[in-house]
Amino acid sequence: MSDIANSGTIKTADQSAIKNKAKMGLPTMMAICIGLVIVQGAMISAMQGVGMGGTTFVFAMIAALIISQFNAMSFAELSLMFPQEGTLATYTQKAIGHFPAIVSVFAGYVIVASLAIPVELFLVDAMLSELLPGMFPEKVVPILIVIILMITNLVGTNVFAKVQNVVAFILVSALVLLALIAIIGTSPAEATGTPVDWGFAGVADGSFISLIALAMWLFVGAEYICPMINEVKDPVKNIPRAMHFSLFAIFGIFLAFIFGASLFLSTETLLGSPIPYLDYANAVFGDAGLFIATLMALAATCSTINTIFAALPRMLHGMAEQKQAFPQLKALNRYNTPWVGIVMMAAFTMIPFLSLDIDSLIVLVIAATTSYLLAYIISHIDVIVLRKHMPNHARPYKTPFYPLPQIAGIVAMVYVIINNSPAPEMTQMIFSIAGGMLLVISVIAALWVKFYMKRGLFEPDMD
Repeated sequence: MSDIANSGTIKTADQSAIKNKAKMGLPTMMAICIGLVIVQGAMISAMQGVGMGGTTFVFAMIAALIISQFNAMSFAELSLMFPQEGTLATYTQKAIGHFPAIVSVFAGYVIVASLAIPVELFLVDAMLSELLPGMFPEKVVPILIVIILMITNLVGTNVFAKVQNVVAFILVSALVLLALIAIIGTSPAEATGTPVDWGFAGVADGSFISLIALAMWLFVGAEYICPMINEVKDPVKNIPRAMHFSLFAIFGIFLAFIFGASLFLSTETLLGSPIPYLDYANAVFGDAGLFIATLMALAATCSTINTIFAALPRMLHGMAEQKQAFPQLKALNRYNTPWVGIVMMAAFTMIPFLSLDIDSLIVLVIAATTSYLLAYIISHIDVIVLRKHMPNHARPYKTPFYPLPQIAGIVAMVYVIINNSPAPEMTQMIFSIAGGMLLVISVIAALWVKFYMKRGLFEPDMD
C-alpha cells in the first residue's frame, strides 16, 4: 500500500512538473511583448520620427516610454486582480459595465488587428517581390504565413511559444545587427541631403511634445501578454516584469536602430521613402541589404500575427464565457486552444487583405487605432473605479504612486488621440471613419447587452 501510495504521489508530482514546465517563462513572455510591438509600421514610424526631429524625437520616445509604463501598470494591476482570459473585457465589466467592456475589446483590439495585419502582409509581399521577382504569385506567401501560424496556434501553447521565441530572436537579432554595424562596423558613405539634427533646440523649447503621438506607436501592445495569464509561470511576478522589461528593451532597440539610420540616411530619405528600413539596410549592407530588410519584415510580421492569434482568441473565449460574445467562441479543441477564435481571426485578417489595397488599409488602420487608445483610457478608468468600489479585493500588484500614473495616462492618451492624424488634411477623414466604426460597434454592443444579456449597459459586476 505504501509503495502504491508513493507511486501515486510521484505520478502526481510528475504530472504537476510537466504542467508547470509547459507554461511560458519570462523570456517567452518578453518575446511575445517585443514581437507584437516591433512591427514594420513601428520601424517606419521610428525612422520618420528621427528624420523629423533627431534628438527631439528621442526625448519624445522617452516621454512615450514613461506613458507606456503607466499603461503597463494599469494592465498589470487589473490582470492580477482578475486572472482570466477576458482581460480588458473582464476588468471593464467589473468596473463600468458590459457595454464598454464589449466596445473596448472589439473596437480597440479585434478591428485594429484585423486591419493592421493585412498592412504587414502587403509590405512582406512587396519585399519578397523585390527579393525574388516572379518566383511567387502575388499574395500567396502572406496567405501561407497566415495559414501556418493559424495551425501552430491551434496545436497548443508549446508550439506557439517555440515559434514566437524563434521569430522574436530573428527580429531582434536583425535589428540589433543592423544598428551595431551601422554605428561601429562601417564608415557611412557620404549621404546627399539634409543630415539628421542632433541638437537640443527642440528639447529646450518643448517642441518634442508634438512628436509624442508618433513615438507612442513604438510602444503600444505590450499588454497582449495579459490574455495568456493562465499559461505563464508565476504570473504575479512575471506579468509586470514582462511588460516593464520589454518596454525598456524596445526603447533600447529602437534608439540604436534610429541612431544608426541617421548616420547613413538623409532626412529626405527618412521622411520620403515608403519603406525607409530598406534604404537603411541597402546603405549599410549593399547588395545584401534587401535580404536583411526582407528578413526583418518577415520576422516582424510573423511575430505579430503569431501573438495576435494567441492572445485575441483567448480574450474572445473569456468574453464568451461571460456571454459578451458568441457562445461558439467558448469552444476548445483537444490541445485546449480556443480554435473558433483562432480560425475567426485568420478569416478576419484575410478578408481585407484580399479585398482592399494597402493605401485604403492604412487610412482605416489609423482611424481604428483611435479605439485602441480609448482602450488604454478605459483601463486607467477601471483601476480608479475598482480602487474605490472594490478596495478590499486582492491586488498582487498595485500601481506605484496611484493615481498619478492613471491620471497622466488618461491625459496622454487624449493628447495622442487628438494628434493621431498624420497630416492636417487627413484629420476630418480619420475622425469620421473612427467615429463611424465606433458608432457601428457601439450600436451592436448596446443591442447585445440589452436584449441578449438582458443587462444594463453600464451595470457593473461587483461580485
